[in-house]
Formats: sequence, structure tokens, C-alpha cells
Amino acid sequence: MTLILLLAPAMALMFVVGVVPLGFVGFYALHDTFGGNRFFRVGLDWSRAVLGSAEFRGAMARSAGFAALVLAVQVPPGLRIALHMPRRGFVATTCLLAFALPLLAPLLVVGYVWKVMVLPGVGLLTVAAAHRGVTLDMNSAVTSWAVLILIDIWHWTGLVVLLCHAGLQTVPEAHYQAARIDGAGGWAVFRHVRLPRLRQVLLIAVLLRIKDALTLCTAAYVVARGGPDVSTTFLSHELVQTALIRFDLGEGAAMSVICFLILLAVFWSFFRVLVPREAA
Repeated sequence: MTLILLLAPAMALMFVVGVVPLGFVGFYALHDTFGGNRFFRVGLDWSRAVLGSAEFRGAMARSAGFAALVLAVQVPPGLRIALHMPRRGFVATTCLLAFALPLLAPLLVVGYVWKVMVLPGVGLLTVAAAHRGVTLDMNSAVTSWAVLILIDIWHWTGLVVLLCHAGLQTVPEAHYQAARIDGAGGWAVFRHVRLPRLRQVLLIAVLLRIKDALTLCTAAYVVARGGPDVSTTFLSHELVQTALIRFDLGEGAAMSVICFLILLAVFWSFFRVLVPREAA
């Protein structure tokens, strides 16, 4: 009973800020309205319209591709950096602080800082590229994607480093001593001593990065405005355009539910990997 009373405020807050809004979104996804608070049940018509929409499928493909790219360029370097960092001491603390600082920057601030850096003629990246004979043209889809990936690397690689460094701290020193006695080399130590301890940490890092990449909106919109054309219009941006710009509440709500179910499926898959069936 004491435990329930202690958890009650948190559960009530989660119900108010999570369950209630989700219920309203689900209601809008099943109804249409012509104003005046008059709703007409349409069932799954909005969901069928969303799934049949070329815009939604394109935004989903771009978000999935972006997630795959940032995972490929963040997780291996982040793991490598963590492996070469000191485990303790002043240098380790300084490195952890340096990698943690970008994580504290609000997404909107990150977007506008990098927007200034790619301004034609005066932006830091634009000028640096010009000195190397490269034209940084944000009207090019390839350039826009490269800049967004660079922003994501700067902002979120520190998360992978921090998680991997924390996982490495759990490896007992006795395991390294036993490996040295057995004559194990660097690869053998990584594979048999470090990697088993890092398995769950790496899965959590991958899960968090997938979630962030699939919900990317603010920085991408500020820097590229979804362009050129629709090349940087990702899933969250398409949702904002549908629900808040075009004010198609039913279609936007259905898109929100579908995105929620996709993220839920991803989370559940990782949960089944992280938690053994007997423990679950």
C-alpha cells in the first residue's frame, strides 16, 4: 500500500500528460468534423488514407534511411571513443563533460546555430568549404542531408560515448587480469570481456538513436525547411504539416497513431531482445 501511495502522483501525472492526450488523438483518428464540435465516425478511413498516401510513405522512407545512416556513423565511432577513453581521473571527467555539453543544447537552439553556420557567403561551414574549393549549396538534396547528418553527429554522438563508457565501467578489473594471464590479445579482450557487458548498453543506445531519428523535426525544419523539394521532409515534419499547417485533424491524428504504433513495435522488439522471456 505504501508503494502504491508513493507511485500515485507519478502515475496520475503520466495519465494526465500521456494517456488523456493519446485518447483524444485516437478519437480524432476515428472521426471527422465540420466544425461546431460535431463529429462523425469514419472508422479506419483516415488510417487507410494515410497508409495509401505517397507523401506519408516517402516521409517514412526518408526517416528510416536517416535513422540507418546516423546509426552507421555514430555507434561505431562512439564505441571506439569510449574504448580509448580513460576509465577514471581528471582526463576522463573532462572528456565526459565535453561529450555531454552538446546533449544539453535545446533542439531549436541547435537548429538556428547550424542555420547560421551554413548561411551563404558568411556561414562558418560555408566559408570553410569555400576555402577548400567546395560550394556548400543547401539547395542540393545531398548537401542538405550531409549537413543534417553532421548536425546529428555533433549533437548525439556524445550519448553513445557516455552510455558505452558507463557500460565499460561495469567490467571488473579481475576479468582483464584473467584475460592477460590467458594471453588474450586486444580483439579477444574486446570480444569476450568487454562486448558481453556492452551488449545491452549498445542496444539501448541504438534504440534511443532510432527513436530520435524517427522523430527528427526541429533542427531539420530550421536548417532545410523540408527542402529542397521534399528531400528533408521527415515523418514528424509531415505530421506537423498535415495536422497544424493544413489543419487536417483526422488525417493528422491517424498519422500520429500510426507513428506511435511503429515506435511501439520498435520498442517492443528491443525489449524482447534486452529482457529474456523468463524474466519478462
